[in-house]
Amino acid sequence: MPKPAIEVIPVLDLKGGAVVRARHGLRHSYAPIVTKLARTSAPLDIAAGLLTVHPFRTFYIADLDRIELRGGHEQSLAALGAAFPSLNFWVDAGVRDAKEAYSWLARYPRAHLVLGSETLKSLEVLADLAENDRVILSLDFRGDSFVGPKALYDAPHLWPKRVIIMTLARVGGDAGLDMDRLLEVKRRAPNVMLYAAGGLRGAFDLMWLDQIGISGVLVASALHDGLLTGADLAAAEPEGAVKAK
Repeated sequence: MPKPAIEVIPVLDLKGGAVVRARHGLRHSYAPIVTKLARTSAPLDIAAGLLTVHPFRTFYIADLDRIELRGGHEQSLAALGAAFPSLNFWVDAGVRDAKEAYSWLARYPRAHLVLGSETLKSLEVLADLAENDRVILSLDFRGDSFVGPKALYDAPHLWPKRVIIMTLARVGGDAGLDMDRLLEVKRRAPNVMLYAAGGLRGAFDLMWLDQIGISGVLVASALHDGLLTGADLAAAEPEGAVKAK
């Protein structure tokens, strides 16, 4: 059986200056993470700990304070970029419109901007930025409901080439991947690179994702809990991938 070729992207959820453990999208209950990979929940410590598991090339960062309009983590983003210059960072900073998106992209010229549907006000930002190679769309779901402008989900022609399917209720749990939704979105936009988020339980899920043509997966709990190991990740590394130094 051929090995899967899935890009695994570790997640840093930032809240109150710390990396927190996300559970089912209930952000009010998120607490600083406790993990065997690091001594503290500081972003630099957690990132360094995750890199001891595997030489990841990309990290996903959710600035939960920015998303909820309660401040932000600009200093942490700058420190991570300086400490790990070879990494790519995908950042959801709660951007709401095109003006804010352009400002963020100019401020962080090396990072990639994740546009989360839950904070977007309209389709305008995608109409302006869909062709930008540094822009990624996150389609966010709570339960069976899409969170964001309804017209956005019905306009795959405006989506950028990379799209995250974020199933918030499955984040940090053991319910498994939302395969039905991934298949539905794959049918809607067969040429888009899709990334799953929420519910990964271990290496066996990587094979399922590969079989349905998913490009990658965002992961936190499975890495911290040891359900996804360095050996698993080496086996799932896409052919020809360039590893971070």
